[in-house]
Amino acid sequence: MRVPKQLRDVDRHGATVRTYDYDDSAVIAVDFGVGAGDITIDVIDDTAIVVTGDEQFEFELPADASDVSVKNGILTITE
Repeated sequence: MRVPKQLRDVDRHGATVRTYDYDDSAVIAVDFGVGAGDITIDVIDDTAIVVTGDEQFEFELPADASDVSVKNGILTITE
């Protein structure tokens, strides 16, 4: 699964983007760090909108994404 360009750019804002490939799936994990505060995510059709503190990131979900979630400051996109 390929990381959307808008998510590749969030590392300039102190976030860490990682990808994990497994035999039967792939995961994109974005760790916004402890300073991110509450993170909310809305998914509308194939677009995800992530709001953290006073920043907003909008990106198109990868076509093969099956789940998008946020927990403890980490955004996870699963194939």
